[in-house]
Amino acid sequence: MPVRSRHGRFAATAILGAATLLLLGCSPQAAQIPVESEAPAIDELQGELSVYAAASLQPAFEQLAEAFTEQHPGVAFTLTFDGSSVLATQIMGGAGADVFASADEANMQKIVDGDLADGEPVVFATSELVIAVAPGNPLGIETLADLARPAADGADPVVVVCAAEVPCGTASKTLLDRDGVPLTPASEEQNVTAVLTKVRGGEADAGLVYHSDVLRSEGEVEGIPIAGSEDVAGSYVIAPVVGSASPEAAAAFVEFMGSEEAQRLFEELGFRAA
Repeated sequence: MPVRSRHGRFAATAILGAATLLLLGCSPQAAQIPVESEAPAIDELQGELSVYAAASLQPAFEQLAEAFTEQHPGVAFTLTFDGSSVLATQIMGGAGADVFASADEANMQKIVDGDLADGEPVVFATSELVIAVAPGNPLGIETLADLARPAADGADPVVVVCAAEVPCGTASKTLLDRDGVPLTPASEEQNVTAVLTKVRGGEADAGLVYHSDVLRSEGEVEGIPIAGSEDVAGSYVIAPVVGSASPEAAAAFVEFMGSEEAQRLFEELGFRAA
């Protein structure tokens, strides 16, 4: 009941008020003010997150950053995508990253060895390499060996791969060595997006990319499976970076990678869930 009505109704005289209280079996302290329900708690995560992520993660992380922001409106993102080795070098050189997501464990280990990982890195997805070709596969490429065989007109296929120090390049070399394919690529790119772009634009007949990259091309390239490629593609790992100005938000974003929402998105985009 309202505060002002607790005694006002019986305030004609002190005696009458006391008598009424006795008849009711109450004490002056018995009347209670209704307690209003508590307002929803305000999200406490605040700050700006600079996330450095492998180029192949771009479609996923753009969507995941948006989903995370919907849950935590006080967090803003800056996303930087490139080859994992390039990003690791930049972070070791003092780049202001709050979170690092690598396409392999080797480049993440550089961050760990440099005492720059704020906690144990977490595996959140895996992938597999495929051969990217033009729609319809005009050269009839079916295996890695076909990349080193002259086409019907006698010309060698123009093939591009990632540089050896980049995760997709390391995996490509492992597969080519495994199958004994003496490939001389037309170029070695610093990230998988550059490989995809050259095949997409007709500058190359084929390239080795992740299955997720073929899906994000929206039909502009076709993917030819490579037997056993999932065994060498490596794992995607993520960790907060030491010195972040928003350590709580960085840790929460890393944890978000293991959520049902994030794992479902990775599968939809052609990755393998962790």
